[in-house]
Amino acid sequence: MTTRSVCVFCGSRPGNDPIYSSEAESLGTLLAKNKWRLVYGAGDVGLMGMVARATQDAGGETFGVIPTHLMRAEVGKTDLSTFVVTENMHERKKVMFMNSDAIVILPGGAGSLDEFFEVLTWRQLLLHQKPIFVLNTSGFWDPLLALIDHVIDQGFADKSLRELIRPVATTDELIAALRSALS
Repeated sequence: MTTRSVCVFCGSRPGNDPIYSSEAESLGTLLAKNKWRLVYGAGDVGLMGMVARATQDAGGETFGVIPTHLMRAEVGKTDLSTFVVTENMHERKKVMFMNSDAIVILPGGAGSLDEFFEVLTWRQLLLHQKPIFVLNTSGFWDPLLALIDHVIDQGFADKSLRELIRPVATTDELIAALRSALS
């Protein structure tokens, strides 16, 4: 049986609400328990570091990808199962995407938004069929989901765009959805 891999895009900061950290750690633990490999940005800071350490602590496999210029700022986590250094951000996203079966977006900043919109655009253009899950912890992504609805309502995208995104409220709901998608 092939190992399934889940790409997690998330913040290099922890955010202001402790629930973000708690959910990142819970996700890492649950990825390992389900024997899914974590694919992520290879940082050891913020939510990135939390999800990776939790995956490792639970005995899970980790695949991290970081561009050279972020090794210091994101504290490249070199003790991963697989550690890849790329030349730039675009290459990082491509390697992460190519090595995953599903995409999960946790709370984060501009980088997480960039990653989300790139994989969403690729999906809209039929370049892949990988499921995209948005972990909407405490409603963090409500404004993003409202923006997408607004884009649809204003005629700049078809209603089917919204169907390409699967918002979930908790890690337990996310794991159930991932089980269904990856089976």
